[in-house]
Amino acid sequence: MHEAIKALLNDAEQRMKKAVEATASNLAMLRTGRATPALLDHIRVEYYGTMYQLKQLATITAPEPRLLIIAPWDKSLIDSIQRAILGSDIGLTPSTDGNVIKVPIPPLTEERRHELVKLTNKRAEEGKVAVRNVRRDILEELRKLEKEQSISEDEVRRARSELDKITSKHIDEIEALRKAKEQEILEG
Repeated sequence: MHEAIKALLNDAEQRMKKAVEATASNLAMLRTGRATPALLDHIRVEYYGTMYQLKQLATITAPEPRLLIIAPWDKSLIDSIQRAILGSDIGLTPSTDGNVIKVPIPPLTEERRHELVKLTNKRAEEGKVAVRNVRRDILEELRKLEKEQSISEDEVRRARSELDKITSKHIDEIEALRKAKEQEILEG
């Protein structure tokens, strides 16, 4: 196989892998009925005039299926962390005993479950679109190489076939993530 084609296919593989990872991360942030520290990944807290991710300032654990415990390394952050959680879009109400912050995870209503399933589908589709966009970019590069007569028609056809396999693999991975998250939401 031509070096330029190998480089393009490798680039496609890496970029598609990143799209799958981003989708997995986006889905992990969706609240199901279960407690998971990933729910708080996007919470940012001000500390000495600088914004930090919550996980950079505290230990977050899920000792029970419906409870998160946040243990800040600096106890003076407790109020700031509570305000950040209350001000976020996750709809959780933290409480504190002065040392740790407890965040109970209420069970989801049926209506909220359906909203979350729709959101899961939307985020998975965004991931699939990102994978398809990578495919489109690589196909464009292959056409350019063919026009410059750096590679033959047969090489383009083989590369396209390989690219389609890579694309299908990554779209299947996203679909598996979507199904697992949907299952988690409906069971949770």
